[in-house]
Amino acid sequence: MPDPQSLYEWEPKGLAVVDMALAQESAGLVMLYHFDGYIDAGETGEQIVDGLLETLPHQVVASFDHDRLVDYRARRPLLTFRRDRWAAYETPTLDVRVVQDATGAPFLLLSGPEPDVEWERFAAAVEQIVERLGVRLAVNFHGIPMGVPHTRPVGITPHGNRTDLMPGHRSPFDEAQVPGSAEALVEYRLMEAGHDVLGVAAHVPHYVARSAYPDAALTALESITAATGLVLPTVAHALRTEAHRTQTEIDRQIDQGDEELVSLVEGLEHQYDAVAGSETRGNLVAEPVDLPSADEIGLEFERFLAEREGDA
Repeated sequence: MPDPQSLYEWEPKGLAVVDMALAQESAGLVMLYHFDGYIDAGETGEQIVDGLLETLPHQVVASFDHDRLVDYRARRPLLTFRRDRWAAYETPTLDVRVVQDATGAPFLLLSGPEPDVEWERFAAAVEQIVERLGVRLAVNFHGIPMGVPHTRPVGITPHGNRTDLMPGHRSPFDEAQVPGSAEALVEYRLMEAGHDVLGVAAHVPHYVARSAYPDAALTALESITAATGLVLPTVAHALRTEAHRTQTEIDRQIDQGDEELVSLVEGLEHQYDAVAGSETRGNLVAEPVDLPSADEIGLEFERFLAEREGDA
């Protein structure tokens, strides 16, 4: 494999900031990472990244070569046309930044579009960066669509080799094969190399999976801060405010829906409560619940999703 360092360049000023931080943080830094483009139900990871970059001071430490990693025909960057000419271009950026939390404590954030190619070399490059920047724990986060109702608390599935940092949560899966992602491969390769990694997957009601669901982002963020000790109240407050607004809007849409729509949500509530009750009793088999088919779910909520996206 060609040298993975050919995929990225260091930013001297940002690197100097990290080196100064490492001189004071002997245990190493936390690195959060999330990539846009694959599965992120409820825009969970995207909302967290946006909140961090919009509210906290940050500086680029390393930049990846997006021209080599992004397939522009698959995900075309936006160009702005004004009157008679192209006026602006949204250049894709895949960067490592050093960020300061509310107490001034530094941490790292790797974010941007998911690489379309050279995943193995990219994962090796991330491993190089983790080792050079003294990362003690890498944390990734995203949303996964689940058959759960919006009227119940958001569940979390932790994964990686540091799930002990999230006690009280367990995976609902025994074994599953799913299409891969660069985010998952980075986790896998970092664990193979002996690095500590924690993944945080928030459970998003499948009927709102294609729209922003701040409740999931807030729950994932709270899990991250509990596991890492980072202090991020500004981001949490903004997500909490938006979550309240979104829940009110969903409830309004449900109230205005037909009987089948209401029945769908009630069925998911019964299933959720049955599973929660069986866990309390120590019985892993929940009572059977008659739920609508996947086709019925899609038809009932097609209008709901279209209306929400139209209001955005």
